[in-house]
Amino acid sequence: MSKQTLIQGTLLLILAGLITRILGFINRIVVARVMGQEGVGLYMMAVPTMLLAITLTRMGLPIAISKLVAEADAKGDRQKIKKILIVSLAITGVLSIIFTTAMIAAAPILSHYFFTDKRTFYPLIAIAPVVPVIAASSVLRGYFQGLQNMRPSAYSQVIEQIVRITLVALLTGLFLPYGVEYAAAGAMISVIIGELASLLYMFSMFKLKKNMKVRKGFFGQLKGGRSTLNELLGIALPTTGSQLIGSVSYFFEPIVVVRSLAIAGVSTIAATRQYGELAGYVIPLLYLPTFITYSLSVSLVPAISEANANKKYSLIEHRLNQSLRLSMLSGGIAAVITYVYAVPIMDLMYDSPASASYLRVMTPLFFFLYFQGPLQAVLQAMNLARAAMMNSLIGSAVKLAAVFALATRPEFGIMGVAMAIVLGIVVVTLLHFASVAKAISYTIKAKDFICGFFSIMITGFVSQLIYTYIFPQFSRVAGICLCLILTSIVYLLALLFFRLVKREDLAHLPLIKRWIA
Repeated sequence: MSKQTLIQGTLLLILAGLITRILGFINRIVVARVMGQEGVGLYMMAVPTMLLAITLTRMGLPIAISKLVAEADAKGDRQKIKKILIVSLAITGVLSIIFTTAMIAAAPILSHYFFTDKRTFYPLIAIAPVVPVIAASSVLRGYFQGLQNMRPSAYSQVIEQIVRITLVALLTGLFLPYGVEYAAAGAMISVIIGELASLLYMFSMFKLKKNMKVRKGFFGQLKGGRSTLNELLGIALPTTGSQLIGSVSYFFEPIVVVRSLAIAGVSTIAATRQYGELAGYVIPLLYLPTFITYSLSVSLVPAISEANANKKYSLIEHRLNQSLRLSMLSGGIAAVITYVYAVPIMDLMYDSPASASYLRVMTPLFFFLYFQGPLQAVLQAMNLARAAMMNSLIGSAVKLAAVFALATRPEFGIMGVAMAIVLGIVVVTLLHFASVAKAISYTIKAKDFICGFFSIMITGFVSQLIYTYIFPQFSRVAGICLCLILTSIVYLLALLFFRLVKREDLAHLPLIKRWIA
């Protein structure tokens, strides 16, 4: 089985993540265009329940499988790898049966008593079968990553999105005449088929490359797998803490939102439509640039772990400053674009220019999210995962409390939800920063951040002039494309003027690093 180096594997996953994020965004546009705000609202209300069931089923096992398989492979212990696979499949198999059954049984209760819109029953039932599919995919993904072969994992993500995009327009359009709730269920079915295609690809790669038979002696290996079970759970349970907190918070979010809006006097259909605009249109657009900060976080963990093991705290500070600066630069251009061009972007993508008001309110404080990934990576690398988990718990509690406090007031309504979400992001980011500062006596390089702030402000001012005087001279598509190009050029010039793009950063770019060297 072909292995890749750490850099090769990371770049492969980053590229797959970028492609997947773009394809996923196209998928959301298709869904929005076919089903409208109401259908997207029903779809987005069901998604948190699915994610919670998946988090409980996986239990952080992919990371544990990857670690243990890598250790066993280094020793050439094929029997240990087989036992890891068998025990992992048994765990996820049992849990997937439990939580899929629970999800189907809970669907009538959730749709009737927790959500104000009873039509959520249909997407909740439709998405339930995806849990065992994703659980089995997670085991195989962890196995391949443990063998340092990132290709099956990367390719499967792309295959899943291609299949989903191919089917989502067909299925939603097919079921739409029966009602928007059936169209939302059709969108969920496309998710299941996409995940199934991903699983079949990884299974075929496993059958093609493996030199072991998992079925042979399955129950015998399972009976003697107690120590392997303890090893898996010893790694999996601590790492799943923050994920579980996020999933539980996300599960309660639509429930608290729709209940709060009902108290504020918003009708059920209007609440569903408004939540669809916010959760289905605006938030995914704001999250789009995070694949860059996620890539930084992935690379930061081993680098900080190595420096921490050698007690080189000045190196930790240098690498963190570098990551935060790059996060600021990547988030800065995203913030300018989503704020200045909010109306034409929402109009072009979703035919919903009114949603631009949420985008403009959230953009300034959502900027804090781009720092959250690198800070959390440092905490994990320095064995401070518990602190990161507690920070996430506090942020989730603040967000839900703020949702109820603001959304129940008629003068805020759904805008109060938008404000509460960004408040939760700010709280978690500041707590992460405080935890890091306490651990390493971290000092911010103020000059970089001041120059970065001026770069963003200058670009924002020039972009507003471009939008006012240049955009109206062209068609909608040509105008927004030209504006984005000109904005990017202005931002790049500002970064070069303030010397925020450094030689060492350019040296990592494959196409120009030899010229820099």
